[in-house]
Amino acid sequence: MTAWVGLLKSGDWLVFLLGLAICAASLPLAWRAGIAEKAIVKRGGEIVSELSLARDRRIDIQGALGVTTLVVERRRVRVASDPGPHQYCVRQGWLSRAGEIAICAPNQISVEIQGAKQPYDSLSY
Repeated sequence: MTAWVGLLKSGDWLVFLLGLAICAASLPLAWRAGIAEKAIVKRGGEIVSELSLARDRRIDIQGALGVTTLVVERRRVRVASDPGPHQYCVRQGWLSRAGEIAICAPNQISVEIQGAKQPYDSLSY
């Protein structure tokens, strides 16, 4: 394993360190979306509800396959239950940062977190 380390020249180390520095410097740019303020719930692509994250609650949304249950707690939201076969949106867990989204495709329900600033849309995320 250490045999290849001897093949590296000073320029190789410089490129490696420069790349590492660029990655470290760009990390804060990835979290610019600000504080999560509300959750947008859509059914079939149309907005059904806008939930303020300031108040804890549980809400049931009727979808194509049945009822999807959303839970809002401590300025975050998650899909607690969904009638979909694979439960991908339930496994998504808690959404707490602006731009995060959980999509329950078979039931045609989605929940997206929005903040004061939205540097990207959920599709490019």
